[in-house]
Amino acid sequence: MSSPPWWQRGVVYQVYPRSFADGNGDGVGDLRGLRARLDHLSDLHVQAVWLSPVFTSPMADAGYDVADFCDVDPLFGTLADLDQVIADCHARDIRVVLDWVPNHTSDQHPWFRASRSSRDDPRRDWYVWRDGAPDGGPPNDWRSEFGAVGPAWTRDDRTGQWYLHSYTPQQPDLNWDDPEVEAAMHDVVRFWLDRGVDGLRIDALQRLGKDPELASNAGSELRHDQDWQPVAHERLRGIRRVVDEYPDRMIVGEVYLLDLRRVVTYLSGGDQLHLAHNFVFLHLPWEAAAFRSVIAQFQALAEPDTWPAWFLGNHDHSRIATRYDDGAGAGPVRARAVALLLTALRGTPFLYQGDELGLPDAEVPPDRVVDVDGRDPERAPLPWRPPSDAGAGAGFTTGTPWLPPVRDAEELCVERQAADPRSTLSLVRRLGALRAGSETLQSGGQQLLDAGPDVLAWLRTHGPERLLAAVDFAAEPRPLRVDGLTDDLCTLLVSTDPGRAAPPAAVPLSSITLRPGEGVLLRLLGPAGTAVAEHN
Repeated sequence: MSSPPWWQRGVVYQVYPRSFADGNGDGVGDLRGLRARLDHLSDLHVQAVWLSPVFTSPMADAGYDVADFCDVDPLFGTLADLDQVIADCHARDIRVVLDWVPNHTSDQHPWFRASRSSRDDPRRDWYVWRDGAPDGGPPNDWRSEFGAVGPAWTRDDRTGQWYLHSYTPQQPDLNWDDPEVEAAMHDVVRFWLDRGVDGLRIDALQRLGKDPELASNAGSELRHDQDWQPVAHERLRGIRRVVDEYPDRMIVGEVYLLDLRRVVTYLSGGDQLHLAHNFVFLHLPWEAAAFRSVIAQFQALAEPDTWPAWFLGNHDHSRIATRYDDGAGAGPVRARAVALLLTALRGTPFLYQGDELGLPDAEVPPDRVVDVDGRDPERAPLPWRPPSDAGAGAGFTTGTPWLPPVRDAEELCVERQAADPRSTLSLVRRLGALRAGSETLQSGGQQLLDAGPDVLAWLRTHGPERLLAAVDFAAEPRPLRVDGLTDDLCTLLVSTDPGRAAPPAAVPLSSITLRPGEGVLLRLLGPAGTAVAEHN
C-alpha cells in the first residue's frame, strides 16, 4: 500500500508571523525569529507549516492587504529570508504552505493605483467599479465582512465611481471576470511554487465568483453571501490546473460557508481543493451530539476519496481554551481534549500557534488595540520564556511586544511546559509523535460509535489494528460503554488527563470511566480469551 500524500499524514501548524518569534528586537515577529524556533515545530512532529501573509503590505489588515504578491515585507525580512525558511523547513522534512489572498489587493498595489487613476486606464477593469445608486449612495446593499467598516463600497472622488471591498476600504476586490486578472494571479501561484513552496492556503475563496448583476441582498440573512457558485468553482479549477503543473503540491481553501453541503462542493471531482477549512466544525458548541453530527454529515456528503480537514482555532477566532474552558480555573481541560480529537480523527489536523500551549485569549487594553475587527486577543505573541527571566517580552522579543502576551505567560510559556511532562505542550508532542508513527491514525478507516449521549467515540482501523478514541463532553464522569465492544481488553496509549496513570496491563474496556473533559486513545486487543491467545 502506498504512503498517503504529505498533506494527509500529519499536523499543519499555522504560524502567525507577527506573533511567533522576533529575531531583531523590534517587537514584531519575523522570518529570522521563525528560523530560530523551527526546532519547536520538529518537536511537535508537524507535517507542514502554514505562514499567514508575509508579503509586502501597508498592514491595514495585518498583511491580508497585499501590495506585492511576489516579495516579502521588510517588517518580516527579505525574499532571501523566506527562501531560507523554506530550505530550513525542508531540511527538517517540514513542508511550507503560504497564505495566498486572491480576492483582493491593497489599495497601494500598483494595479489598483493604475486602476483608480482614470476610467480609461488599461487596468480599470481589474477591480470592481460601478456607478452609484440613483440616490447617490453605493451601488447595492452589500456589507463588509467587518462590522465596523459598514458598506462594502467606497466612492473614489477622482473618477466618481465606487469600488467594491469585501473587507476594509484599503482592500479593493479584484475583478476575476477580467481574464488578465486571472492570468496574473496564476503567475503569482507559479512564482511561489517555482521557489519550492509546497502548498497554498487560499483566503476568502468563495468570493472569487460574484453575481455579475451585483444584486442587492435585500435584507437576506445571507448578507455576506456574495459568491456566485458556478463561477467560483470554475476559477478554483483553473487554479488547481496551475498547481497540478507541479508534483506533490496542495491547496487548502478558506471556504467560509456555514453550510456543509456547499463546503463539500469545493472538494468534489478531484479537480478543486485538496482540503477545505470546515467553519461549521469550528463554530460547534461543546456538545458530543453536535460534534458527532458534523463528523457524520461530512462522511455522508463527501465523495469516497475526499479528505477532511479539522480545525478549531485560527488567527480570526477566540482561542479554544477561552471558548471551551470558560475560564473556570481548572486549566485548558477541554482544549487538551480537542488536541486528541483533532489528532485522532480521520483527516488532516490544523493547529494554530499557541494552542499547543493551551493559551487563552490575551487581555488587550483599549490603548493597545490594533485590529479593526477585534481579533487581537487570539493574536498575542507566543510566550517562549518566563517573563520573570526574560522580561515583558516573554522570550518572544527583547523589545516591547506589539501586543501584550497572555496574563499567565509565566506558567504557560514554552520553556516551563517543555520541562513538565504533565503540561499541554508535552501532551501535544506525544500526540504528534503518535500520529507520525501510526498508519492507522494517518490513513486508517473510521467508524463513529455509540457510547452514550455525552461521549463522542470513534474507531480507527488499519489491518488488524484497532484504536478507539473517546472524549467525555459532560461536566461529570462517564463510564466508557461502547456497543459491541464491552468485552474487549484495551491498553491506554494516551489520556488528556494528566492525573490518569496507564494501567500496568490490559484492562477491560468496560472498566474505564472517563473524567469530565477527558479524552483517551486506546488500543483494542479483542475479547479476553482472544487477547490472551494472541498476545502470549
